[in-house]
Amino acid sequence: QVQLVQSGGGLVQAGGSLRLSCAASGSIFSINTMGWFRQAPGKDREFVAAIAWSSGGTYYVNSVKGRFTISRDNAKNTLYLQMNSLKPEDTAVYYCAATKFANGWSQRSLYDYWGQGTQVTVSS
Repeated sequence: QVQLVQSGGGLVQAGGSLRLSCAASGSIFSINTMGWFRQAPGKDREFVAAIAWSSGGTYYVNSVKGRFTISRDNAKNTLYLQMNSLKPEDTAVYYCAATKFANGWSQRSLYDYWGQGTQVTVSS
């Protein structure tokens, strides 16, 4: 089992920045990929970014490329999402997730473990 505990988020004006963190504990050895998803009101949960836990390779949805950066600190077993140039359409509850799979990073169904979610609100 893997436990994921999120922190960060909040309210920011358009153009501002926020950083999300996700601390992992438990059977970390089983994780190959970690990712961030988000869910806006009335919408499905969508993929945002993912990172290979070992190599650090990254993958982003087009709408956040150049603005968001996913990273990890293996020593601290912590995942991060640095969000810059935030837009009102980025408003959502953000979830971190972990999977044993090394492929199909954007597929929500492949992720086994989820954080509790954290609200990000971007005002115009």
